Amino acid sequence: MFFKNRAGSAPAAPEYLVVGLGNPGSKYESTRHNAGFIAMDIMAEKLGFDIKRLKFKGLIGDTVIDGHRVAFLKPSTFMNLSGESVRDAMQFYKIPVERLLVIYDDISLAPGRLRIRRKGSAGGHNGIKSIIYLLGRDDFARIKLGVGEKPHPDYDLADWVLSRFTKEEGAALESACAHCDDVVRLFVTGRLDEAMNRYNS
Repeated sequence: MFFKNRAGSAPAAPEYLVVGLGNPGSKYESTRHNAGFIAMDIMAEKLGFDIKRLKFKGLIGDTVIDGHRVAFLKPSTFMNLSGESVRDAMQFYKIPVERLLVIYDDISLAPGRLRIRRKGSAGGHNGIKSIIYLLGRDDFARIKLGVGEKPHPDYDLADWVLSRFTKEEGAALESACAHCDDVVRLFVTGRLDEAMNRYNS
């Protein structure tokens, strides 16, 4: 999966930014709203790098994928302020919005499903709402990870997204997250349409 560029070495600074959304702290680990964090941890382990450096109001790490240096960011600002971390990282590395990919939870999809989009509205997701507000645009790529619908219409949404997965749901989510590194690879090599055709369900 990893190849050096034609000059023989990878770029020194990240060219792409992949962001996984969630809330920091042990209180929120393994909750539905932290699906983005879960995906980032799975990718980091799979690709052999760490997301541990404190920077841009979050934790960041980077690796090289097909000759492109890619930064992976987990904002530590809590969900509704995620845009602050994303904006700071993009400004520092001078990363344009077309090279931003955000991974987050979606209650309209069942656990185990994922959906890739080139752009779109926040759809009621506070993390995406914050990013759109601070970037001033919504035309960035995203991976939506299914976390399941509320058990019934009257169930409080905040309580639902902060609830934990069942064992079966957790396994299904991890199965979906296992595809995220391939989506990132296709994204940085300009083949997002191929990723959408391969993984959208």
